[in-house]
Amino acid sequence: MGHLITLATSLVRNDVVIPSSKGSRDARTDTEIPPSSSLNQWALDFNGNYRRILDSIRIAKERGASLRVGPELEICGYGCLDHFLEGDTVLHSWEILARILAAQEARDIVCDIGMPVIHKNVIYNCRIIIHDGKILLIRPKMWLANDGNYREMRYFTPWAKHRQTEDHYLPRMVQQVTGQVKVPFGDAVVSTADTCIGIELCEELFTPASPHILMGLDGVEIFTNSSGSHHELRKLNTRIDLIREATQKLGGVYLYANQQGCDGDRLYYDGCALIALNGKVIAQGSQFSLNDVEVVTATIDIEDVRSHRAVKSRSMQAAGAERYQRIEVPFALSDDRFGRAPTRFQDARFHKPEEEIALGPACWLWDYLRRSRTQGFFLPLSGGIDSCATATIVHSMCRLVSEAASRGEQDIIGDARRIAGEPEDSTYIPSDPKEFCSRVFHTCYMGTSNSSADTRGRAKELAQAIGSYHVDLNMDTVVSAVQTLFSTVTGLRPRFKVHGGSSAENLALQNIQARLRMVLAYMFAQLLPWVRGRAGGLLVLGSANVDESLRGYLTKYDCSSADINPIGGISKTDLKKFIAYAQTQFELPILEKFLTATPTAELEPITETYVQADEADMGMTYDELSIFGRLRKVEKCGPYSMFSKLVNEWGSMLSPLQIASKVKLFFYEYARNRHKMTTLTPSYHAESYSPDDNR
Repeated sequence: MGHLITLATSLVRNDVVIPSSKGSRDARTDTEIPPSSSLNQWALDFNGNYRRILDSIRIAKERGASLRVGPELEICGYGCLDHFLEGDTVLHSWEILARILAAQEARDIVCDIGMPVIHKNVIYNCRIIIHDGKILLIRPKMWLANDGNYREMRYFTPWAKHRQTEDHYLPRMVQQVTGQVKVPFGDAVVSTADTCIGIELCEELFTPASPHILMGLDGVEIFTNSSGSHHELRKLNTRIDLIREATQKLGGVYLYANQQGCDGDRLYYDGCALIALNGKVIAQGSQFSLNDVEVVTATIDIEDVRSHRAVKSRSMQAAGAERYQRIEVPFALSDDRFGRAPTRFQDARFHKPEEEIALGPACWLWDYLRRSRTQGFFLPLSGGIDSCATATIVHSMCRLVSEAASRGEQDIIGDARRIAGEPEDSTYIPSDPKEFCSRVFHTCYMGTSNSSADTRGRAKELAQAIGSYHVDLNMDTVVSAVQTLFSTVTGLRPRFKVHGGSSAENLALQNIQARLRMVLAYMFAQLLPWVRGRAGGLLVLGSANVDESLRGYLTKYDCSSADINPIGGISKTDLKKFIAYAQTQFELPILEKFLTATPTAELEPITETYVQADEADMGMTYDELSIFGRLRKVEKCGPYSMFSKLVNEWGSMLSPLQIASKVKLFFYEYARNRHKMTTLTPSYHAESYSPDDNR
């Protein structure tokens, strides 16, 4: 009989709230693989996080799992920022761990749980391995994420004593539960009666010399990885490739757990809990979901790992491997139950980029909406493709809510009722996305004498198609009032360039229109619920794409200055692909008109010989901007390095002089518009070259 083990990994959703002030082995083993989990943990929501952790443990046990792995820092939430430096955060984390240790749900299962720990006055990002009310090991993170969006070394210190442990003296509140005074703290592995478990944390998987390599050579058969990995377009395949590679040559079982949800900032943690065996995926969770808890389980035969490792070259390296300290425990992960078959291999699932855009920002918006306690969104709908993309993403959010409600997801139904202004005893079910959209989404076309009938018509048709509460207005009187005030004070009246004005006059007249739209947007966002007989206000959505922000092609404090921006990290090229996808997938034929329209700000008068166009104004195309952005940030190119690369790539189309001119223009505009980056609306992070990090 094989040694079958059922394992579980969890996804936990991750948002932000303010906390309460209250204080020798058997021949074969079939193992129910520990559930791998994705949880939507809210930063500093200790009680809510406790409930979600216990829910994931309960689900794992119901599915027969003997090992449960949760995401990184799941007790306090990953996005606590400088709150990690507060003693209260660690104190409350211990309080919650004590409750988990005492809970009946956490009995008869090994749990890998994350929280910050202060050891010898140093703060570490740790995993706590528990079983039956006892702490087996505290494993601190050794390689911290400190690039891009991550700043872990601002809060934590890496554990530098590899393959060493020390005694950690537990807080008295935990001693009273466990009966332990001290426990091992450091880099060790857990040896059960039938297998051996090793722990990695997030970034350690991405390092060249990952800990799983030496652990595997020393006999570790099951690896756990608890992560706080955010979504980025086309990133998931990198993560899954690393997980498969970790056990392809080495052999073993890899359990990956991740946060899922918005952390209250620009990032969306995209779940996708995973279990892999010998380089092949056997279980995979969702990448985008509105659910707070998701548990992924699989059953494996641990003997498959041992047979995979029966390779002479691997054995020779293993024979000389350095030894890990083993924390020996007297229980087994496997049991003698019959009738279970190991989980079969499956192909890894990946979304196309346009699907990622439809799902990721939509889930991010839902988390912001329910956390902010507002009654919906307000969007200035210009009739252009950017605001169209933002509106379509909100429509996608409404579709996800409707689908979840149709499945009877009570938490989502409850949130939808509250946001829609329903009374507590309401039986309302948001089963129709268009009807739900009409309750929570408000759009407004703010026209001037420079606006065209085409953009006004497209905005109205799109609002009707998705169901938003739409307002159509002309703001010429407001613009004229400002111009009159200026003329009264100065005795001069500025003119557009097409009417003989200077560049300074032309730019000022464009900017005042854009900035007045921001003022009107916030007024309507505060008062439209009142107009409709409801309480509360709306979050204002921005719709500047990543390329325009990078180039600085936006008016500071215009309607791109909003509360949040779901497309601020997405390129114009990808947005067009998303709109084409949504046209058929969401059955919105009106989107075809947006795809074929010329992008224009409509801030200058239209004449027989002149129509304002974005790419002409910028002096470069959106496709070129995407290339410049990636070369600057991802490839770390300065002007000379960028020119050298592009001479080879574009040499067949452009002369070196033309390429140099384009590169110089990009860096000139990039440099002189840096002041705009400090005021960018918080945007969904979707691209590795996003300028929204203000660096």
